[in-house]
Amino acid sequence: MKSDAQLQLDVIAELKYEATIKEANIGVSVKDGVVTLDGSVDHYYEKYHAEKATQRVSGVRGVAMELEVKLPGDSHRSDSDIAHAIDNIITWSSLLAKDTIQVKVEKGWVTLTGQVKWHHQKAMLNSSITHLMGVVGISDQISIKNMLAKSVVKSDIVEALKRRAQTDADEIDVQVKDGEVTLTGKIHSWNERALVKHAAWSNTDVVKVVDKLDLTFL
Repeated sequence: MKSDAQLQLDVIAELKYEATIKEANIGVSVKDGVVTLDGSVDHYYEKYHAEKATQRVSGVRGVAMELEVKLPGDSHRSDSDIAHAIDNIITWSSLLAKDTIQVKVEKGWVTLTGQVKWHHQKAMLNSSITHLMGVVGISDQISIKNMLAKSVVKSDIVEALKRRAQTDADEIDVQVKDGEVTLTGKIHSWNERALVKHAAWSNTDVVKVVDKLDLTFL
């Protein structure tokens, strides 16, 4: 197992490797495997990618995000401009129905409410908003409401895990009820956690994934 000092060095190196952020203003501290990122960044997408980069580092048990988004003068936009930009994203997307999603913007912070049928719709919208100029944060309160999960998804998920996860699928238990998937068992890195959850979400009948996976380092 890595020491906190080694983990700190690895996270700093990973942040430098991530081309989408300026790591100079990001502080990194580690205690018992939990990484805290503080300081400030110029754009929300930098905060987003800093968190993802930290989670990629082997040995990280958790991430505390204390980064503040301080927009430079030329990046400020009115809440109305941001709301209109998001409305255009929804309007022009073939994956989203405009009348099912509501958008609220307050001081650059975006709150999304409403319903969609599939997880990938939420993911696409969040990704698009993350990179909008003027956004300082996102609160995604969109729920997933599928009409009915008719298929037996457990076997599909187990097969997907065997194909794609970098771990033994036998170590992961999958429970399915009314389209809700609960994952338990052992994984050995943040990357494995992401692969397992992605495998679960890849089945179109899944409306919710409950992550109870235990991160255990080899």
